[in-house]
Amino acid sequence: MANHKSAIKRHKQSLKRAARNRAAKTRIKNVVKAVRAAVQQKDKDTAAQALTAAMSVLDKAAGKGVIHWKKAARKISRLTKAVGSVE
Repeated sequence: MANHKSAIKRHKQSLKRAARNRAAKTRIKNVVKAVRAAVQQKDKDTAAQALTAAMSVLDKAAGKGVIHWKKAARKISRLTKAVGSVE
C-alpha cells in the first residue's frame, strides 16, 4: 500500500475509475448483444430500437474516455449495417 497521501488518493481514484469503466464496458457488451440477437432473429423493429440504445451508450462511453471514439464509430457503423441488412 502507498505511504504518501497523494499516492493513497491516486490509488482510491484508480479503483473508482476502474469500477466505472468496468460498468460502462459491461453495458456496452449488453446493448451490442441485444442488437445482434434482434438481427439474428430478423426482428427489424426490435433491432432498430436496440440500435438506438446502443448508439447512445457507445457515444457516451466514447465521450467519457472509456473507449476510443473511433472504436465507438466502428461499432455503430457495423451494427447499423447489420440492422440495415435485416429483411
